[in-house]
Amino acid sequence: MDIRICVIGLGYVGLPLARLFSTKYPTVGFDLKQELVNDLMAGRDTSLELGDELLRSALENGLVCTTDIERIRDCNFYVVAVPTPVDENNNPDLTPLVGASTTVGKVISAGDIVVYESTVYPGVTEDECIPVVERVSGLRYNVDFFAGYSPERINPGDKLHTVEHIKKVTSGSTPEVAQIVNNVYSSVITAGTHLAPSIKVAEAAKVIENSQRDINIAFVNELSKIFNRMGIDTQDVLEAAGTKWNFLPFKPGLVGGHCIGVDPYYLAQCAQRHGYNPEIILAGRRMNDGMGEYVANETIKLMLKKGIQVLGSHVLILGFTFKENCTDVRNTKVIDIYRVLKEYNLDVTVYDPWVNPAIAAQQYGITIVNELPVGKFDAAILAVAHREFSGFNLAALLNEDHVIYDVKGILDKSIIDGRL
Repeated sequence: MDIRICVIGLGYVGLPLARLFSTKYPTVGFDLKQELVNDLMAGRDTSLELGDELLRSALENGLVCTTDIERIRDCNFYVVAVPTPVDENNNPDLTPLVGASTTVGKVISAGDIVVYESTVYPGVTEDECIPVVERVSGLRYNVDFFAGYSPERINPGDKLHTVEHIKKVTSGSTPEVAQIVNNVYSSVITAGTHLAPSIKVAEAAKVIENSQRDINIAFVNELSKIFNRMGIDTQDVLEAAGTKWNFLPFKPGLVGGHCIGVDPYYLAQCAQRHGYNPEIILAGRRMNDGMGEYVANETIKLMLKKGIQVLGSHVLILGFTFKENCTDVRNTKVIDIYRVLKEYNLDVTVYDPWVNPAIAAQQYGITIVNELPVGKFDAAILAVAHREFSGFNLAALLNEDHVIYDVKGILDKSIIDGRL
């Protein structure tokens, strides 16, 4: 099979994948956002996942990014890498997947393969996505066209564990197609691949990866709340416990983003559809979803203990992205800290050099500053461990009487008033 690849969705997952595929195959990246495509074709990577130099190298070697559906009609190996969010009620929102499947249906031809990378619960690929492709294309699944599932394993902001250095799970709708899918991925993934026995197994493997992390982080978040009441430093406890060879090194914190903060809801809904009400999964979600509010309230308590006037006080939040050293603000839990503080009528400034203020304003209605603010603050909350905040002279921004709350546990213990 003469492989010609189209990657649909050029975000944090799709763009690095398209770049990698372009080193071996003719590759077209497709996205609906014209401004994004214009930036990419001009060699500007606004996500900072690739960097401009690597992107320009890929473009010189033949990678094409487009919003024109006609440009992807000649491809025969379609990879769908669009977001899979939840709605305001934490129910899976498959709208982006349905849209991408519709796009595939308009261009797919007999003998072609469509591979989904978006995180879903078991059954979505074949029960929700493939029927859309069939309806739009008029082709029959596993007769005229075929499918695969290879869950994304992108770690935004991580320049060490890039896509080619993370082992990839693959699968296909027939044994023969599974082998083709596996061969395509293994030809570019230096870490190797694992061929799952079915698409549903591959889907399930992905959704439990992040659910497992979510539950473990929820456990240490609960420990943090317990030890805080006891006057014990949680980080010290974890350091001591970590001397045992099989202790799992999870740390407390805010759990947001498009994976760990979302995937458990996909698994939970799937379980409920099959008549099982998950307890541990949803308990973990409740714990982690409440940590932003907890941090804000703890900061307020510390201010009151120090006799700092809360009403109208000035608070600085350092960091707004869902994790360090990346530009992604999707499902960031820092917004929960901000909103609770605003409920107390505090004057809150959010400083994050990584965030596009326009995106934050559009998604959250919040003003983000990229430059270090001028003035004195009554409290500071270090919410995200961006490298810019390492060795940061925080004292210069604070009044003599102040509170420092360290969510990430990276500041010197001698200067902080509280931390998770």
